[in-house]
Amino acid sequence: MTRQKAIVILPYLKQEGGFSRSPEARLAESVSLTKAIDLDVVFQDTVALREIKANAYLGKGNIERLVPVIRDNQVDVVIMACVLSPLQQRNLEKVWHTKVIDKTALILEIFGQRARTKEGVLQVELAHLTYARSRLVRSWTHLERQRGGSGFLGGPGETQIELDRRLIDDDIIKIKKELSEVKKKRELHRRARRRVPYPIVALVGYTNAGKSTLFNRLTKADVLAKDMLFATLDPTMRHVRLPGGTDVILSDTVGFVSDLPTELVMAFRATLEEVLEADIIVHVRDFSHPDTVAQKKDVESVLSDLGVKDKVDTGLIEVLNKIDLLDEAEQQRILNQKTRFNNEWPVSAKTGQGIDAFLRRIEQELLKEYQTLDVAIPIERGDILASLYRKGRVLARKDTEQNIQLQVCLPPKDVLIFRDYERKEK
Repeated sequence: MTRQKAIVILPYLKQEGGFSRSPEARLAESVSLTKAIDLDVVFQDTVALREIKANAYLGKGNIERLVPVIRDNQVDVVIMACVLSPLQQRNLEKVWHTKVIDKTALILEIFGQRARTKEGVLQVELAHLTYARSRLVRSWTHLERQRGGSGFLGGPGETQIELDRRLIDDDIIKIKKELSEVKKKRELHRRARRRVPYPIVALVGYTNAGKSTLFNRLTKADVLAKDMLFATLDPTMRHVRLPGGTDVILSDTVGFVSDLPTELVMAFRATLEEVLEADIIVHVRDFSHPDTVAQKKDVESVLSDLGVKDKVDTGLIEVLNKIDLLDEAEQQRILNQKTRFNNEWPVSAKTGQGIDAFLRRIEQELLKEYQTLDVAIPIERGDILASLYRKGRVLARKDTEQNIQLQVCLPPKDVLIFRDYERKEK
């Protein structure tokens, strides 16, 4: 099947500040986003603006300059790598005679293709409906028509746009109710995990940083891991045993992206709830990417907005991924420097280089808060013994005729549970 042709335009203000990366780098990211939904990008360009035009975003000269490009390439869709108002979108489509979508719609399209779990699908539908509701003004060219009716269809004289807005509002209410039920079920799952309880280690990072590849290597899972933006949209959790025997739950999360529209961050907040509950947050970075520092700032900014600013401020454990893509000299330099940076761990999720050292660092961080307890468990209490092995790290064991004596390292919250079995004489 022939792919649809697209052009990608990144408009930016000449005097704009606050961006930590160049317009060219932001354009390259938008092109990658476009390719993620299998569009054929036949032209791409940045457009410097003195000001944003209220009626079409671009000035008349820039709009007319792109007319022959769109016509000669038989373009099916123009991707504007910015946020357009409904009016701006409609006016650009009138002049260019082709479909125009902005960055919000582009990301929504990707989300729609990638979501797999029920919650993911519902979140996509909610975001789509919210976005569509704000755009009803451009969806109808027959707004002058009046439509009569009764009951839920509305009374005489209701315009088509009012009817559609009301139908969308009904759908939004329905989806929010379904989401509420799904979230309740997820909360039950979280409570079950707390009873286990294994510490949660959440992988976060910029989209396409290699989180899913790392997740698959650590868990032997088969989560979709491709060289594309937003390959993972649904939270995936698996059990992992660390080198010293500590059990954890590893969580793979949706990737972040620069300038993500606020309504999308809110729509997918539930997808990131696992991060809020995590005992440890691991920030996976594509260290081979030229904008790795800027991407790091974007991720930390979103995490702070989500409510984990304290963990960001104290320093996340960082995985400097994709070192296999660096030249040999640069690889060696990074590996030699790692002892100077306590929370930075160079790895290659693809080849496995540096993974063992990174896992030992995770375990070290977890055990830092653990307390050591000497206990004596009656021989007949196999359930207590199994629970200690499951919840803690057994450092020593001695079996006698009366009991089983253990020295065990436990999370603080579990020490009180087993305090009754503590040995008084040692």
